[in-house]
Amino acid sequence: MEDNNKFIDSNHEEQQQPTKTEHNQEHSMSWRSQPRYIDVGPSSQLQSEPYRKKRTSGKSVFSAFMAGAIVVGSLMFVSDKMDLFSGGSHPLAAGTPVASVTGSNNGGVKTASVSDMAGTNTIASISKQASPAVVKIETKEKAKSTKGSTIYDDPFFRQFFGGGGMQQQPSQQEDQSGELQPAGIGSGFIFEKTGYILTNEHVIDGADEIDVYVQGSDEPYKAKLLGNSYDLDLAVLKIEGSDFPTLPIGNSDNAEVGEWVVAIGNPYDFDYTVTAGLLSAKGRPISISDTKGTRNYKNLIQTDAAINPGNSGGPLLNMDGEVIGINTAVNSEAQGIGFAIPTSTISSVLEQLKNNVAIPKEPSPYIGVSLQNLSQDMLNDLKIDSTEGALVADVQRKTPAFEAGIRPYDVIVAVNGSKVATTTELTKKVQAAKVGDKLTLTVIRDGSKQDIVVKVGDKNTSSDTNK
Repeated sequence: MEDNNKFIDSNHEEQQQPTKTEHNQEHSMSWRSQPRYIDVGPSSQLQSEPYRKKRTSGKSVFSAFMAGAIVVGSLMFVSDKMDLFSGGSHPLAAGTPVASVTGSNNGGVKTASVSDMAGTNTIASISKQASPAVVKIETKEKAKSTKGSTIYDDPFFRQFFGGGGMQQQPSQQEDQSGELQPAGIGSGFIFEKTGYILTNEHVIDGADEIDVYVQGSDEPYKAKLLGNSYDLDLAVLKIEGSDFPTLPIGNSDNAEVGEWVVAIGNPYDFDYTVTAGLLSAKGRPISISDTKGTRNYKNLIQTDAAINPGNSGGPLLNMDGEVIGINTAVNSEAQGIGFAIPTSTISSVLEQLKNNVAIPKEPSPYIGVSLQNLSQDMLNDLKIDSTEGALVADVQRKTPAFEAGIRPYDVIVAVNGSKVATTTELTKKVQAAKVGDKLTLTVIRDGSKQDIVVKVGDKNTSSDTNK
């Protein structure tokens, strides 16, 4: 690439003029950032051709006239078929967003807005209709002299934002007076006119007081937490009142990759911020851990709509103005990678959250061992000749692995005949199994291989928290 594309840095003192060949290569290789030019012939031939004055004959005039008539006629036919001059709009392709002209004619000036040709709503109209139902949530906590570590304390997990990313940690000099102090900022939306609000659990986690700001109201409403789920990262709040603006909850299963979506929230306390982008992918799994455990999101919507700390709990809307997800997390180390909990997950538990009914935990496959990756200095002691596999560091009593006969210092090298090279690979295979399945683990113990059958258990029914 360096030989064919020799660009001189703008700070270089001496710049050489490119040859004609290099000039053509430069145009052909940089067309993404510059207008693309198409040569009609070798420039040297064009420049060297002498100018000759030619006679104009009757035949030449007639030929030119006929050529012009054909061109004009063709243009008129194309413009009529495509309705280029009638003000109508035509989609480039089904569902392709284009600029549609809207508004009244004020001296020939009209406003343009991006719209989805599959529907009639514009992003501007969706924002206008939806924003009144989007709320800002501020949480407060009682002051403490010390505060335990949270998700915000780990730099790795700061790439996923929690309660607005505006967390303020009390200083060591604070007393035990119990004074409320700001804890975080997030978003939510009203889904029933009597004041029911849906948001993320991590937005209100640990809050002693929840203030909800509704558009058009100067004073916040005091919200009551009705129900919440740590595992699903969902919570329902209630504020007193009636006839609040609401947002309809749509079906995320009907949304397709490549569709336009709109996010509304309060990033970094910038109230009612609207961003738009594409639905980038569906069914994304991520895991986020904190001092309370690990949230394993399994079916998230991925979008490139700008999402930032404070957007948590806010709605992700389709072009019909329906909520198809709740904005939940973003990878700050990347651009355009945000995640939302789909309404397919929300709808199945919404009534339980409203009525504070416990939501049964989804079965979590486990066998009950602690694992460690192998290193070169372990090979002699374990009588193995490769670092591929997973070392069993510990086995909890009364777990599936213990009952099957797995012991510390066993090296698991295969599951159902399929090799595993690391602890991560082994963990994924266990988690991919169903509770009650039987797995044949190939282990090396004291230099000898043997197969041990383990029945997969449910971690949620056990006090054990290991794999």
